[in-house]
Amino acid sequence: MNIRVTLDGTPVEAVLNDSPAARDLAAMLPLTVALEDFHGTERIGYPPRKISTSGTSAPAVAKAGDIAYYAPWGNLALFHKDGPAPSPDLLILGRLDTDPDAIARARKITIQTAP
Repeated sequence: MNIRVTLDGTPVEAVLNDSPAARDLAAMLPLTVALEDFHGTERIGYPPRKISTSGTSAPAVAKAGDIAYYAPWGNLALFHKDGPAPSPDLLILGRLDTDPDAIARARKITIQTAP
């Protein structure tokens, strides 16, 4: 699913995968989330409610540009560097097609459905 994403007001190309968790995120759109740094690897922020994790896929290592959801904390994560080892609690929801430095600097993300 193509989505319309802005990082601090700058539009970037993005797509969500077809997982149940990504579809649940899409059901929340439009959505604006404040972001903060987490371990110099990702920007994290909290959607208004937890995302359903039913039907989750196998653990994967996040790559720079991934949009992910960390189930225990209920946060979205935008990776600007590759993540650590695979975690069964980290669900990859989609990808941003932008310079990782733009993700690293982002303070706010807005996600909308594509027209």
